[in-house]
Order: sequence, then C-alpha cells, then structure tokens
Amino acid sequence: MGWAELFPRILGEDVAVEIRAYDGSRAGTPGAPVAVEIRSPLAIAHLAAAPGELGLARAYVTGALEVHGDMHAALSAFPAVTLETIPPKLRWELMTRLAPMRLWWPVGVPAVEHRPRGWRHSKARDSSSVSYHYDVSNRFYEWVLGPSMAYTCAVYPEAGATLEQAQHAKHDLVARKLGLTEGMRLLDVGCGWGGMVMHAAEQYGVRALGVTLSRQQAQWAQKAIAERGLADLAEVRHLDYRDVAESGFDAVSSIGLTEHIGAAQLPGYFSSLADKLRPGGRLLNHCITRPDGSHGSRPGKFIGRYVFPDGELEPVGALVSAMNDHGFEVRHEENLREHYALTLADWSANLEHRWDDAVAEVGLSRARVWRLYMAACRLGFERNVVQLHQVLGVKLDEYVSSMPLRPNW
Repeated sequence: MGWAELFPRILGEDVAVEIRAYDGSRAGTPGAPVAVEIRSPLAIAHLAAAPGELGLARAYVTGALEVHGDMHAALSAFPAVTLETIPPKLRWELMTRLAPMRLWWPVGVPAVEHRPRGWRHSKARDSSSVSYHYDVSNRFYEWVLGPSMAYTCAVYPEAGATLEQAQHAKHDLVARKLGLTEGMRLLDVGCGWGGMVMHAAEQYGVRALGVTLSRQQAQWAQKAIAERGLADLAEVRHLDYRDVAESGFDAVSSIGLTEHIGAAQLPGYFSSLADKLRPGGRLLNHCITRPDGSHGSRPGKFIGRYVFPDGELEPVGALVSAMNDHGFEVRHEENLREHYALTLADWSANLEHRWDDAVAEVGLSRARVWRLYMAACRLGFERNVVQLHQVLGVKLDEYVSSMPLRPNW
C-alpha cells in the first residue's frame, strides 16, 4: 500500500482533497480543487520523528509536503485527528511503517523553528520570543498587514468592509470604550507599530505613549509618528511594559499583549497596569482566549515553535477574575471571534498577492510558516477553538467609576 492510500484510512474515505505521493500512489478525491502532495520520503521522516501537527508542519515548512490550492480550504477539508483518536490496530500499523523512515531518512529541525531559552516569561526570554516573531522584516509586515500596520483583530462594521476600514473601526472602538478626549494621557502596552498610539493622538488629541519589546516596531513607529506630524503628542519606546516609569495615565490599552504574559504572571500584569492609572482611569484589554476552561493554556507545538513562542491563552473568565482581583471593576465585555476570522482571511489574501516578494524578503520557509499559521488560525476562530475578547475595566476612585449609565460606544 502506497503512502497516499494510508491517509483515507486515517481521515475518512470522503475527504474532498486529492492526495498524491512520491511513490506514485493516489487517494482521496481525484481532480479536487485542493491537493496534498507528499513530495519526498523526508515528509514521512518528519512525521515519524514528530507524529502529529509538528511533524506535518515541519514537512510543509521544508517543502517535503506541498499543498496545491487554497491552504484554508485544505485545512477545512480534514477532520480533527490525533494519535489517540486513531484505532489501536491502525495506530500500530502506522508506527510500524513510520519507524524505519526515521532511520533511513534522518531529518533535523528546520532553521526557522524557535526554542526559547532561560526562565519562562523572564524579561530576557520574553524579549527574545517577541523579537523572533516581530523582528522579521517591517517591509514583510507592510505587505501582509496593509497600511494600518495593525497586527491584531480588526472590527468589521459590515462583512464587506475593507481591512483598513475594519482596523480604523477597531482603534476607534477602543478609544471610545476608554472615553478618550483631548488632553488625556494614554499608555498603550505591547503597542506594535503604533497604530493605536497614532489614532489616539490624531483623532482625539491624546498624549499617547506606546511600548514594545520589538526594536524594529519601535523604529518604524517613531518614523511614522514623525512623518504624520504627531511627535508632540505620540511616542513609541522599545521598552518592557514593566519598566514604564510614568504613572497617572487616564487610560491604558492592551491590544494583543496578554497572549504573551502567561497565566502565572496575570496578577502582576493587571496590578502593574492598575498602578499606572489615575483613580477613575480605564483599561481596555483585547486578546485571544480559549473558549472555555477545558483547553490547555499553551498552544499546539506548531504555534509554539514557529509563531508565538511561550504564548499562553486563558478562557475569558480567568481574565475577568484576574482583573477583578487585581485593581479593576469590570464594566463591559464582548467577543469578536468572527471578526478575527475575517481579519486573517484578509491578511492571507495580502500574503498571496505579494507571495514572490515575501519569499524574496524573508525566505521560503518563513513565508510558508505564515501561510500555514494564518490559515490554521482562521479556521480556529471559525470553529470556536479560540476567541477574541475585549474586556473593559475601571480603577475606581474610592467607589466612583465615572462610567456612563449605558455604554456610549
């Protein structure tokens, strides 16, 4: 039996994907819009060395496994399968066939795979992990993210909105939830390329400070701030949020940082942000979460090794409790899960549109990582494997919240 013919036995006979292997075997649906090609014995060797998603990812990243057609469509066609869900007899047959491949075709770890060192969530290790993902190439990010350079979930006012319209709507929603008005002071932690900082300064006349662990992000943002004539109001520093010396801010925004914090550090994280606020100041925490407490906080091995090293995702209830217990009264919460699926679809389209340029800029392996990761994450949001929540809290002035009686955003 050829390698391609094994897959329907694992995935089911009705998979709407054509499967082709280097040994000439064929399986699946002939002529399907999407085809998976096992191009080399090295693909099988990667799977033998790391059964499951990590081995498959390594095979794809190195080019030993190819997906012809739309990556999201390919991933959508396959059912969720783990070693534990495969019948014992078939599992034994697979392991028997895979084991020799590991010896005959030894494979190493792809160069783009990252394994952070040091104490988990120490400042040095966090800086290394953030740099690995974000200090890739500002030009690459410009192609993928578009002019907004916002690498977080957008908010689509309607399904047909453009990515730029949706990112503007996201920044404005955050600004309105925080009650920003002219003359206020905003701290944006994990500010990325400064999109929220510049929006607050330009649209609301707010004095905004952003901090990021990515040196390339900070350099890009400072240049953009100067070019837009906002230097008197906006600033982005290459700095850990824990090292911000200023306090007494009217508002704090955290858009896409909490995923990097870690469950054990959440109390200190929220306490630190509360300390930065004046009494009556607000925090808007925007981050990816698990749908419930039955999932582990750490992501799969592919995301952990290739995308967000040391990332941790908690259910929104854990975040709300941590905010409540460490300085905040929670006033509003909403789930933007479907919006992130739309955002990822637009980012993926941008990558495909500039594919050749992206490969030339960051290399084929890293470009393939991005193609796979964005399609997989889009599917995760569509299928409620992950969610995106915005939680609004206020640091009470004794017992006064200064919040409107009803939301005005």
